[in-house]
Amino acid sequence: MNEKLIFNCTWGREDPERATLPFVAANIAATAGQESIVLCTIEAVRLGCSGGSEGVEAAGLPKLRDLMTEFIANQGKVWLCGACAKPRGITEDQLAAGVSIVGAAKVVEEVVAGAKTVAFA
Repeated sequence: MNEKLIFNCTWGREDPERATLPFVAANIAATAGQESIVLCTIEAVRLGCSGGSEGVEAAGLPKLRDLMTEFIANQGKVWLCGACAKPRGITEDQLAAGVSIVGAAKVVEEVVAGAKTVAFA
């Protein structure tokens, strides 16, 4: 059964390892043909801006910029939490290719429809 997976990412460049791990797992799922979404909340919303993932690197892990590019090429989606983006002044025109801002209602809709969530704390 092919179910949708939503990987929650809350960390940004202040913790490169925690920012990168959700994208590693989501990209593995996307590469395997699984419908995968990375939901960026809190400081992670900055990663979805043009250039936001530049320089985010953790020892032993791929560069986040390259990983995000690969994830999106594998049909992965990157969603930024609208309630988190707004107070940080992030707007649609600042987003990297393949990234969108979504409201909580969209996330709830997907979970109610059966999407599984994966959190990296």
